[in-house]
Amino acid sequence: MPVITIDAPPLNKEQKREIVNSFAKSASKIIGLPVSAMVIIINEVESENVGVGDTLLCDRQHSE
Repeated sequence: MPVITIDAPPLNKEQKREIVNSFAKSASKIIGLPVSAMVIIINEVESENVGVGDTLLCDRQHSE
């Protein structure tokens, strides 16, 4: 049973449905296992909890 973990910004329910559907189908095709064997875990990560280099992602977004 493959487990796919996705770290992403907060998503709405429709976005989650779409990403789970897309990843499950793609992985099923590549790995050769049924879609029902795929487990997808979405970790929603706020930009204040992500550092890129020495800067929080939320700080980079405000300066762009």
